[in-house]
Amino acid sequence: MNAPSSFTDNPLPVLPQPYLVFLGDTTEPGYAKTAFGLRDWASDLCVGEFSCSPDAVSIGLPAMTPAEAKAAGARSLVIGVANPGGVLPESWTEALVEALDAGLSIVSGLHARLSDVPALREAAERSGQQLVDIRVPPSAIPVGTGRKRSGKRLLAVGTDCALGKKYATLALARAFKERGVNCDFRATGQTGIMISGGGIPMDAVISDFEAGAAEMLSPDAPDDHWDVIEGQGSLYHPAYAAVSLGLLHGSQPDVFVVCHQPGRKTILGLPDFPLPAVEDVIDLTIRLGKRTNPAIRCGGVAFNTSGLAADEAEKLMAEESARLGLPVADPIRKGPAFEALVTSCLGEE
Repeated sequence: MNAPSSFTDNPLPVLPQPYLVFLGDTTEPGYAKTAFGLRDWASDLCVGEFSCSPDAVSIGLPAMTPAEAKAAGARSLVIGVANPGGVLPESWTEALVEALDAGLSIVSGLHARLSDVPALREAAERSGQQLVDIRVPPSAIPVGTGRKRSGKRLLAVGTDCALGKKYATLALARAFKERGVNCDFRATGQTGIMISGGGIPMDAVISDFEAGAAEMLSPDAPDDHWDVIEGQGSLYHPAYAAVSLGLLHGSQPDVFVVCHQPGRKTILGLPDFPLPAVEDVIDLTIRLGKRTNPAIRCGGVAFNTSGLAADEAEKLMAEESARLGLPVADPIRKGPAFEALVTSCLGEE
């Protein structure tokens, strides 16, 4: 999965691999989505995990110190946390310095710049290791034009953040290719970029250029080509809706898939805001998406049923599919429901 040719003049840094995955002192699994994404989609690049608190979430990899990971072949420590605001907590500094002194570079997808922390900058200079920030958008992004582009596009949208948009689009892109469809996965977040090797970190783009960046990410393509675009945030999110709307207008999807986690009641980290209903997200996405693609349609719904037993998940998805009149599937569980979702997205009978 390579970066689109339209921004290869500003290539992403070469990432030192394999990784030691850093979980900091994060106790909320939703904020460790980068770590889980790397484990699930790039496990061959991960030698172990490291945290600076016994209470930190685990992704099930062998626990290693930086020195042990270096001896096992790791070349960098990758920050596996995507916390609110993308900050570098002071509580992490000692552990990150330890990694640099052990001979590991640091790869970060946070908004905060590694080199802005004096202790890290000094340790990197002392050890000769790299500080790599990938949440840096390409230069010279144009403003959006709304011009209809050739090719076909699918976008994941969500009822909230951190509930499976990346997993859904990676799974759909893989399924499209398995059916012989000419297809590319287009990453819009730091984890997707780490996995695929290309993309644009959409939440690091200045708001006026969001739609232009999305147009840049998915340029004109042959009529039978699909760009499967990783979604960001939610149109209903009080903080992040601007990113979601710019991505929607700029990607001008022919098809969108709504991603949802059953059982989640409120916006992650904002308990005063209830989660929107799936049908409300469908309606709002169509109304807003028609601005740049009047033919936009919903291909179905992707559920994250990781918290449910298999029989519970199957029953719930069947009930919701009947209620909504659309395929509902868990892209990780696969099965007939997922194949129906793929068929619907492709517009096949």
